[in-house]
Amino acid sequence: MFLWGTATASYQIEGAVAEDGRGRSIWDTFAHEPGKVKDGHTGDMACDHYHRWTEDVTLMAALGVNSYRFSISWPRILPSGHGTVNEAGLGFYDRLVDGLCAAGIVPAATLFHWDLPQALEDEGGWLNRDTASRMAEYAAIVAARLADRVPIWITLNEPFVHMVYGYALGTHAPGRTMFLDALPAAHHQLLGHGLAAQALRAHGAERVLVTNNCTPVWAASGAEEDVRAAEAYDTLHNRLFNDPVLLGRYPGLSAFGLETMPAVRDGDLATIAQPLDGLGINYYNPTRVCAPGETPILPFEDAGITGHPTTAFGWPVVPDGLRELLTGLKARYGEALPPVYVTENGCSQEDEPGPDGVVDDQARIAYLDGHIAAVAAAMAEGVDVRGYYVWSLLDNFEWAEGYNQRFGLVHVDHATQRRTPKASYHWLRERIAARATP
Repeated sequence: MFLWGTATASYQIEGAVAEDGRGRSIWDTFAHEPGKVKDGHTGDMACDHYHRWTEDVTLMAALGVNSYRFSISWPRILPSGHGTVNEAGLGFYDRLVDGLCAAGIVPAATLFHWDLPQALEDEGGWLNRDTASRMAEYAAIVAARLADRVPIWITLNEPFVHMVYGYALGTHAPGRTMFLDALPAAHHQLLGHGLAAQALRAHGAERVLVTNNCTPVWAASGAEEDVRAAEAYDTLHNRLFNDPVLLGRYPGLSAFGLETMPAVRDGDLATIAQPLDGLGINYYNPTRVCAPGETPILPFEDAGITGHPTTAFGWPVVPDGLRELLTGLKARYGEALPPVYVTENGCSQEDEPGPDGVVDDQARIAYLDGHIAAVAAAMAEGVDVRGYYVWSLLDNFEWAEGYNQRFGLVHVDHATQRRTPKASYHWLRERIAARATP
């Protein structure tokens, strides 16, 4: 059965940040620091999904999706990151999973979508190797409670993005600016993935995945220096996170002046390379790079992409990039590539209801139509794609952009929490009803 789904993340939609024993996360801290999030927005309320989840499940059922990818809030389960379990937090996900199952929607749970407990960040966060062990403990707790009804488990969401924005550049929580010294945060996340995968399987998890944000990388020209720059960026963005889980080794990092990946100990790569039941891929756009200018910090420079429409975020809309990415993964990894799930794909648009109350987001319809066609093309070329999840169900808290970027199939009035399905919601409902696969 091909999985048609939508995706969300706990901090972006749940709200209720101080209710029922939930602990503080790094995003609670970061969002309340002046100047960190646009317009001073926070996820304190978000979409109030914690109280309105039944309404949101009803929206998904009416949309016709047969799966829902959500993330579990680590600090809602373990307020201190480890130790005492918050029963009320587990109870919330118990009810959500039961509601999804009753609606015929397959739950797909992500363990870590960036909202690390602040208590663990105070101990070093992902720069601290012990955080990987804490993740395994957390995985065991939630799987023991939910794996009888949740068949799909995703350990990490976009460890590349979390490392770069959270630890290297500081534009996301926890706000560290370490540049290449952030690489241990990549390794420890991947180690946490491996340990969590073991814990999930020990508690009956049916399918275990990891989700990486991937991008086709284009050299700005055929010049040797631009080609080398593209290879370096591909190594950092794609291979650094796919090679260890699929091949059991890190790619060479000589382009970054490193002989080996920092923080690796004997046995780590065997733990990271746990057999996977699928690879989650989040795709938004390709990346075009060129050789850096004088006195470079990194061995590449963003060259930008022109000649394509852009989203409200300014990202180029290149549907065929998804086909290129998927077929490129098959070419690179061959038999080592497990079934692929497109776990996020979507676009932000300036969506507001018209005078008639309709949100007529034709640009999003064109976006989805093009990208679904790209999935179909990749499948025709032999890529084993098992699911496609639209980001996102709801207009939500979009990290450092606050509520200024709208990705949802459903418009949310953030003052009233009123939900209004957009034209894209109705289009996708008809599209899913018409075909079982892309």
